[in-house]
Amino acid sequence: MPADSEDPEETTGATGGASGGPTTWRPLGVRLSGALFGGLLMVVSVAAWVRLDPEIKAVFTPFERVTTLLIYAGAFAAWYALVRSRVTATSDRLVVVNGFKRREFAWAQVIAVRLPKGAPWATVDLADGTSIPAMGIQGSDGGRARAAVLALREAIAQHSR
Repeated sequence: MPADSEDPEETTGATGGASGGPTTWRPLGVRLSGALFGGLLMVVSVAAWVRLDPEIKAVFTPFERVTTLLIYAGAFAAWYALVRSRVTATSDRLVVVNGFKRREFAWAQVIAVRLPKGAPWATVDLADGTSIPAMGIQGSDGGRARAAVLALREAIAQHSR
């Protein structure tokens, strides 16, 4: 994990940085489902391994065991990348962390935020004509995501004055 990707002064709220303090939005559904189903997968896998007969365990080569562990590590890394995704609004900038990539934008660079119906996550439109995904606001979070988009729009409007 890059050292500059975490902001130790961030707090979570619903003001979109309007109060001067940072406000952070994170995906809820991804965190819950990843923890629940990932945890269940680990419990079932360990229980299955423990219950196997020693003769069957002996059939598995070290390469197969390492491969299985690497698959679990890759699944955890993907889940962790989604979990650490966030959008943080501060008084002077917007920080978007998508997976393991962190981007910072001055408010003058941010034009709008959109979350079209059916979209997996919000999109931030920038002054240079490009758009970036904001995976910290996931459409699957429903009303929570819509409230985050409205708060972020309010913050954009406040800082563009």
